[in-house]
Amino acid sequence: MSTVSIDHIAMPTANAERLIEFYKRLGFHINDEEAWRSGEVPAFSIQVGDSKINIHPEGFVAGLRGPTAVPGCTDICFVWDGTVEECQAMLEDAGVEIIAGPGPRKGARGGGGHPSLSLYARDPDQNLLEWMIYS
Repeated sequence: MSTVSIDHIAMPTANAERLIEFYKRLGFHINDEEAWRSGEVPAFSIQVGDSKINIHPEGFVAGLRGPTAVPGCTDICFVWDGTVEECQAMLEDAGVEIIAGPGPRKGARGGGGHPSLSLYARDPDQNLLEWMIYS
């Protein structure tokens, strides 16, 4: 037996409403948004394929978390299923500034040997976001 994938990561935010709006502009689905808004659950998540990003909103104290987790501490790499130009257009259409790239990067596929290019941006909490485009 071995570890085969990542189920979820957790990310704190300083402004949950702003974060929801940002990730929705990028086309992500927000899990448990209405239950969080109504106070039924203490947190919500962003769906990413078969994985998710659990968001710890302002004042979140329930459950386990890293003792030094603060907004802006996360660095996430998404895989884009399309061309570099399509990814650039999606980010620009969402009003997201590309801060670096496209440039060659070593991703996870093929033990880092599969050719790829990356684009970088930041979310409202200043988390670093990367979109990896494999060729």
